[in-house]
This record gives sequence, C-alpha cells and structure tokens, in this order.
Amino acid sequence: MQVDGTNTATTVVVMGVSGSGKTTVAERLAERLEWEFAEGDEFHPRANVEKMAAGQPLDDDDRWPWLRIIGGWIDQREATGRSVVLTCSALKRSYRDLLREGRPSVWFAHVTVDAEVLRTRLEGRKGHYMPASLLESQLATLEPLQPDEAGAEISGAGSPDAVVDGLLTALGGDRPYRPSTDV
Repeated sequence: MQVDGTNTATTVVVMGVSGSGKTTVAERLAERLEWEFAEGDEFHPRANVEKMAAGQPLDDDDRWPWLRIIGGWIDQREATGRSVVLTCSALKRSYRDLLREGRPSVWFAHVTVDAEVLRTRLEGRKGHYMPASLLESQLATLEPLQPDEAGAEISGAGSPDAVVDGLLTALGGDRPYRPSTDV
C-alpha cells in the first residue's frame, strides 16, 4: 500500500486453454518480477481433478467454487499490497468478471496458441491430469478478452522468455509495475 492508502498491488492472471504455456510463462514472469506465484490448478477441489482426469469437462457448477477460492487468495494478497502472478484458465468472461469483482489489482494475460500446436503440446505432456481429449471443449468455451477488460492477449508461439518479454511490455503499457520489495 502507498502512504495515501491506495493499493499498488498488481495481480497478473495468466489465462488460456490447457497447453498454452500458462504455467511456464507465469513462473518465469513471477521469477523476473520477484513476485509470489500460484498455480490455479492447485486450488481445484479433488472432485474437479478426478472429473478432468476421467476425461469429463468441467461445467460452471464445477468452476464457480474453484474461482471463488482463487478470488479469496487474491483478496488476501491485495489486502497486504502484494503483487502476484497466478495461472487460471479463466475461459469465460463471467469467470473473469468474478475474479475481477472488487479486486482492482487483477490484470489478465491471455496466452494464445494455434489449436494444432496446442494439440501437439497436450499429446506430448506427461504427468498432468488434463487429457488432450478435453482441448476441444476448452476451445469451444473460450471467450477472448474484450476491449473493456484489463489485460492483453499475448502470443504463446515464441520461446517462454520472448512471451514473458511481450507480456511485460503489454503490462507496462497498461499499468505500472515494479519488482517486489518483499523479503
């Protein structure tokens, strides 16, 4: 918080479909900025993980509690003025609205990748509960960022460092940010 009581925290929500590189990009961004990082998938209730692992897509009833948990995590960081980076698919506008509601720090970085590249990445991924078979349902659900939403679309086609460079450029053009001063 600043001396005048305004919140200077920024919460970068790295969003997109599975396989877009959200986690890799978010981890590198958090490293560069020396901000706390959280993997949104870790907030999923066990029932959601089991459903996805069984090849069943989540519906809104599955997602709302998960998004509220993430929102609570953001609230805790905002209350202390901490800037953070987290991943969350945030596929629908209504999901993003919930995450942004009453949270001025939230800024979305939508990592976009061509569907064929996504398929290739998911088919080659090991040790993740999200099967490649759910990609089509995610692509069908995805609602891209709208002009009135705080954030930017970032191509995930380049190297992770190049994607982070693009994200930092977009973020810096939209709101000031600085590396963490937390110890």
